Amino acid sequence: MTGNLPSDRPRIKHIAIAGNIGAGKTTLSEMLARHYGWEVHYEDTENNPYLADFYLDMRRWSFNLQVFFLSSRYQQMLRIQQGNRTVIQDRTIYEDAYIFAPNLADMGLMERRDFENYIQLFQSIISQVRPPDLLIYLRANIPTLVEHIQMRGRDYEGNISIEYLKRLNERYEQWISTYKDGKLLIINVDQMDFQNNPEHASRVLEMVQAELHGLF
Repeated sequence: MTGNLPSDRPRIKHIAIAGNIGAGKTTLSEMLARHYGWEVHYEDTENNPYLADFYLDMRRWSFNLQVFFLSSRYQQMLRIQQGNRTVIQDRTIYEDAYIFAPNLADMGLMERRDFENYIQLFQSIISQVRPPDLLIYLRANIPTLVEHIQMRGRDYEGNISIEYLKRLNERYEQWISTYKDGKLLIINVDQMDFQNNPEHASRVLEMVQAELHGLF
């Protein structure tokens, strides 16, 4: 089975993976891409000119970083909707606006006027794009996130604090509890090690397939 139907445009075009730092978004995206023959649009961390500076001085670079991510994911969504393939998006545009930007503002790491400017820009953008056909949220507790972050060993993530991850997790749960824009699947990563356990990986694929059944 593949993500594309015989017609020119697939009925399912956009699968989005959401979750905190280290939840396993990229791992799941690649697993689903291999299984269904879909494309993956990754979060642009390698070519992000602000990310490393942000983790060293969040107050100085927070607005720049968030605008970069907002622009990058908006361009991704346009390419997905205009294209002829089914695409998995590694992290969503909603997380920028509902999780990361307000968290930075509340922590005093983004000027309030910058945050208000950012939200106005987000609202203009989101009015022009369709939500994902399926949103998959990877729920994970702090020890799981920390373990994953340490295992991948990215230098710029070395300064991430436990308190920062906790704040993000709280916002994720708040956002997901009110998400009404489309189909939603929640996967508990604490109980599903789909990266290392083949049985867990099969179970996750079954969960995703069950959600997709009504979309084809």
